[in-house]
Formats: sequence, C-alpha cells, structure tokens
Amino acid sequence: MRAFRRPISLIAALGASVLLLSACTVGAPAQPTSSVTQQAPAPTSTAEAPATALPEPGGIPAGLEKFYSQELKWSKCGGGVECAEISVPLDYSKPEGETITLAMNKRAGKNVQGSLLVNPGGPGGSGLELVRNGVPSPFSLELQRNFDIVGFDPRGVGSSSPVVCENAAEQDASRQKQFDSSTDAGLAVMRKESAGYAALCAERTGERLGLVDTKSVARDMDVMRALVGDKQLNYLGFSYGTSIGANYAELFPQNVGRLVLDGAIDPKLSNDEITMGQAVGFEGEIRSYMQNCLDSLDCPFTGELEDGMTQLRDIFAQVEKTPLVADDGRKVPIIDFINGFIVPLYNDSMWPALSEALRNVIAGDVNDILFFADATAGRENNGTYDGNGPAAFTAINCLDYPMDADVTAMRANAQELTEAAPTLGKYLAYGAVGCEDWKFPPTGKPGEIKASGAAPIVVVGTTGDPATPYEWSQALAEQLDSASLVTFEGHGHTAYGRSNECISDAVESYLINGIVPANGVTC
Repeated sequence: MRAFRRPISLIAALGASVLLLSACTVGAPAQPTSSVTQQAPAPTSTAEAPATALPEPGGIPAGLEKFYSQELKWSKCGGGVECAEISVPLDYSKPEGETITLAMNKRAGKNVQGSLLVNPGGPGGSGLELVRNGVPSPFSLELQRNFDIVGFDPRGVGSSSPVVCENAAEQDASRQKQFDSSTDAGLAVMRKESAGYAALCAERTGERLGLVDTKSVARDMDVMRALVGDKQLNYLGFSYGTSIGANYAELFPQNVGRLVLDGAIDPKLSNDEITMGQAVGFEGEIRSYMQNCLDSLDCPFTGELEDGMTQLRDIFAQVEKTPLVADDGRKVPIIDFINGFIVPLYNDSMWPALSEALRNVIAGDVNDILFFADATAGRENNGTYDGNGPAAFTAINCLDYPMDADVTAMRANAQELTEAAPTLGKYLAYGAVGCEDWKFPPTGKPGEIKASGAAPIVVVGTTGDPATPYEWSQALAEQLDSASLVTFEGHGHTAYGRSNECISDAVESYLINGIVPANGVTC
C-alpha cells in the first residue's frame, strides 16, 4: 500500500469552505488475457502521423528555442535524488518577457528507457515531495529500473516560483476563524475576509498570480520533456495531475508517449458540478466507512447505518457550535475539523485510524483530527508550513474555473449540496467566495478534451473514489480519442500504488512494455 501522503484536496482560503479536489480480488496478479490488445510506441519512438498533420514529435515551438535548448544541470540533493532548476516564460504568449524558475528532481533508473514525469495532484501537490519522500515509494522497483522518475513542482507551487499569500502565523490565525455563511451577516464577514486574502496574495505574489493556470503547467511540462532528452512524454499523473496530463495531450498530441491518468477529473465539468460530484462521492464513502465501522468490534457508533450517520452529524453540529481545543491550545473550528476528518477517507486502510480519532473526539480529544488537518495544510510540528498548498490550490482554481459568487446562486447551490449530501454538503458550499475578489480573472473554461492524434492513453478509475468519482474517469476515457479505461473495484482515492497487483500490472505493462490494456479491464 502507498504510504500516507498529503491528500489531493487542500483547504480553501480562510476556511470559507472545504474544496476537495485499488475487480480482481486483492492480491490476484493475473489480468485477463484479453487485456492485451495492442503495442504502444516505445518511449522514444515517433507515433504514426494522424490524418490531420501535426508537428513532428519533439519539435520546438516557434519563439521558444532558448527555453528548449537550455542545459539541464542535475546535482545531488540527498536521499539518492538529484535536483535541477529550469527557466520558462512567465507568459507563453510573451516568450521574450519575464521568466520564472521551476524546480525538478529525479531518481535515476538503472536500465533507462527514458524519463517518467510524475505529479501527485492538488492543485498544490509537490512532485518533488512525491519523488523524494515516498516511503514506501508508489513506484515499483521495476518501474524505477526502467525509467528516471522525474518530479517537479508546477509553477506557483512549492519551490517553483510559488504563489505567496499568508505566512505561517497568518495561516494559523486564518484556520482559527469560523463563519456562519447561512446568515447574511456571516456571509458578509466571509466575503470581507476573502477579499483581504485575495489582496494579500496579489501584493505578495505579483503578476505571476495570474499565470499559474493548468494549461501553462502543461506547456512547462513539454519544455521538461525536451530537456530530459525524450521526443515524447511519458507521464503518470494522479487526480488533478490528470488535468495536467489531459491538457498536455490536447496541446501536444504528437508528443504523447505513454500517459497514465489515475483518478481523473472530467474536463467538461464546471466548478459547481465538480463540487457536487465530490459532495456525493464523499457522502457515499462516509456511508461505506460507517457500515464497515458498525460491522467491526470496536466502533464508536452504535445501531444501524442511519443511526451511525445521525450520530456523526451530531458530532459535526456540536463542533460547529463549540469548537474543541487541542493540547497545543489551538481550537479546531468546523472547517478545519472537516478537513481533518476527510483525510482517512482517501485510503480505506486508514478507516480504523478514523474510528480511533472519532472515539477520541467523543471523549473530548481532538488531537488526532488536528493532526490530519495539519497534514492537509502542510503544517509541521514546529509551526512552520511545508510548501504553499492552500494558496496554490486557490490561485490555480480561480484561474481554471469561472465561478458564480452571486448570493442567490450560492444559496441555491448550498441547498442543493445539503440535499444531495446531508453529512458534508453544506461545508462544501460558498467556494466561489474565495475567487470573487481575485485580481486576475479566470482564463480556463470547461470543455471536452479529445487529444486527437495522440498515442494510446490509459485512464484508471476507482469505483469508490470520493475525491474524483469514478464517473469522471469514465467521462475522460470516453472523450479522449485514444483512451483505454482500467477500473479498480474498491475504495479510496486513485489506484496505482495502493490497490492490487492487477492494477500495477496493467499500468506497468503499459509504461514499461507498451502493452495497452483493453478498454474496460476491471480489477
């Protein structure tokens, strides 16, 4: 199983709302023989040209020659990892203008077929951290022998010209705040605080705050592909990382090598539709967790399923009314509590830890929940924050998705969320407030991604995934012209590295040997 890592979803600015962005029987290694249908191109090979002529694989876009031809200098940076920095345009429409610096790292392979770029999701997740700190690594030894595993922090994230908003003390203070968005007065306070946060981000980050969108990240990734020496991109992206990968395939179909997109986001969906999908997804996963808990010998809840769900909602209501205080003196308002609560829902192996944490909450001890919430926010034991996940999350989403902060529309949306997901729905509402006063307007918009002319792309979906519901993986696989869908029947977020050998075999047979799984394979 993959080790616990920061969840894909991160806290929204000011805690105004929560923003949430492995069947073969477990242990059965064999795939159906029908899963092998075709051989994908070798990592460095040239894909057959589609009917509509595309540029040659590995070509350099006009005006970007100096970026594609810069020298990539790797140096040892501890733990068997090498690090490097590259320069890319801040604005690809103005390549002669300002540049920014992006951070990369790699674990060098032994029998190298090329490089495999990886992204853990977010937005705001650190690819450097994924490559450096994965213990045990989600990447098998065979994958590591065949590829240089290359991580990177996307622009605006971590060590790559980061978005800068609050310092550690300010972030601690923001997490202590609580707003009653159900009242006009409470919503007005939330909007005022959010406007102040947006102004702070603009002041401390500057113009790059408006250019951390996902399409720009995809363009950055093509520069990385060229600099590591590959004509075509080999890529493994989780969750939001599937958006980066899908956008890359749309922009550079001729440069697609072997792409695996695990836990997909449907690019057709609006922000409201994504929020609704996650609300319903987490509601279903909470019910699965609750039934599992009630069937166990040591559950803090009692009775039938609906009894347990009522008891859980009562806990939330009590925390909302009177936040608990941790041993270090920090109170845990309801949004921080929810952000901690959802962490174990990303991996069903952590369900017993969630039961233990809730048992302690019932006894008045909120320390375990706060530990999970701190992990989500990137807070270390010494009070510092590792990375800038929450700030990057907000900045990227505000650019990628148009949002409607009209009060009437938000109240209607809150009611729909509450009806569809009685446990968490209302805590996911009013996310548009976080972007209402953002200095830079959105540049993205929902729409299908087909990536016509791309080599085969493998999409992996998990039937019980709460953060990226299975239907989104189905939708992306249907949209992409060359996709195969592999399904893991199980719980938790994403599948590769935390599910079973059937999934590992499907993913690695494709990445290493180019064997494309048949569309519809189920593990």
